[in-house]
Amino acid sequence: MNLTEARAALRNAKKVAVLTGAGISAESGIPTFRDAQTGHWARFRPEDLASPPAYARDPEMVWEWYAGRYRDVLRAEPNDGHRLLARLEQEKGDGFFLATQNVDGLHARAGSKRLVELHGNLLSARDEKTGEIFLLATPDELVTPPTSPNGNRMRPNVVWFGEFLPEDALEAAQDAFAAADVALVIGTSGVVYPAAGLALETLRRGGTVIEVNPDETELTPYMSFSLREKASLGLAELLGD
Repeated sequence: MNLTEARAALRNAKKVAVLTGAGISAESGIPTFRDAQTGHWARFRPEDLASPPAYARDPEMVWEWYAGRYRDVLRAEPNDGHRLLARLEQEKGDGFFLATQNVDGLHARAGSKRLVELHGNLLSARDEKTGEIFLLATPDELVTPPTSPNGNRMRPNVVWFGEFLPEDALEAAQDAFAAADVALVIGTSGVVYPAAGLALETLRRGGTVIEVNPDETELTPYMSFSLREKASLGLAELLGD
């Protein structure tokens, strides 16, 4: 498949499923999880900052880490990649589905609605007793660890090492990719499962899978077509902008 054929496949598709990873938000200045481990945080292993045992051991330290990432995310703005996907959703309507591995909320801020956040969202926290999700206070007003309106301590609303993805979100994504005529895999390394396996569902059902990534990934050998561009430029090429 070449670029012209990929454009035609996407244009004619009735059902489109999209998976995005850290690469699409990099253009908005959002560092990856490990890239954010600079300065004071560089001496910690990821599991020391993002796992149930770490949180049980030192919730104040874990929240200090996440409060910093929360502030970074709020300073960022959606980029052309986010906006182009929101436009594609408008064009495809109910035939569009977006699953993201990112926790920055930028897709929603760009206008995406048919969306699941497989790894959670940094802008919210979860009541440790009831499981209810609440938006965090503004950075100036945020006290960590935060307390829910129920009076209970809250934990970051993200999926940690050793935890399962939200079952409803994962099932919705699996169904969408299995039904898709075309799947787009954008800015993800393809090493984190089960999210990385979603595109293979599309291939197994005879669909087309298009990768947008400046680098080869572990998924590249299976792709129908790979576009070696960053997210915003690759999407612009696919959509004919």
